[in-house]
Amino acid sequence: MTVLLGCSIILVACLLLIIRLYIVVRNGRNYKPGNKGRIGLLVVAGSGGHTTEILRLMKSLSSAYSPRFYIIADTDTMSEERIRAFEKSKQILDCDPQFTIHRIPRSREVHQSWSSSVLSTLNAQFYAIPLIFRLRPDMVLCNGPGTCVPLCLGGLLLGIVGIKKVMIVFIESLCRVESLSLTGKILYHVSDFFFVQWASLRNSYPKSIFLGRIV
Repeated sequence: MTVLLGCSIILVACLLLIIRLYIVVRNGRNYKPGNKGRIGLLVVAGSGGHTTEILRLMKSLSSAYSPRFYIIADTDTMSEERIRAFEKSKQILDCDPQFTIHRIPRSREVHQSWSSSVLSTLNAQFYAIPLIFRLRPDMVLCNGPGTCVPLCLGGLLLGIVGIKKVMIVFIESLCRVESLSLTGKILYHVSDFFFVQWASLRNSYPKSIFLGRIV
């Protein structure tokens, strides 16, 4: 009887969690960050092409997106220097130095096995949730690196527990022509705005938004 009661409580709790998650994702597009001023923006930068694309996109954003929180993997040796160079050039134009760079463990290394990726992603999640709860951004902007997943889940958790709605904006990489990346396949279901850069992907994923080449 005690076991049955315990299972029932767990089942109800899981059901309530699923309902709450559905509400948060469902109402995401109605949320308008920045109504009271600036928009705290969390930017997920990956090594190589991901960082190039995300910084190219950042050039088109106004100084209203501030402060900016850049998240990079702890094994990423190049992105921090490129971010600082970008922000230095931005300060000349906007006089706005409000940015910080944070590191979390990488979710998945290149050529890492799928089985070990589960453990490394859980490890990254362990670091991502406290970071998200501390920074409390208005928006998460990402474009494909595996580090996106734990950070976006942390943003969702902020909304689920009722602390703050975090808008999740995902932009699929330009190199994804026929199919989504693994990160894209996961975040397609929970992102508020999901952009693709090829019409073929728009036809396969009706929730996605196609505006042509963005970056």
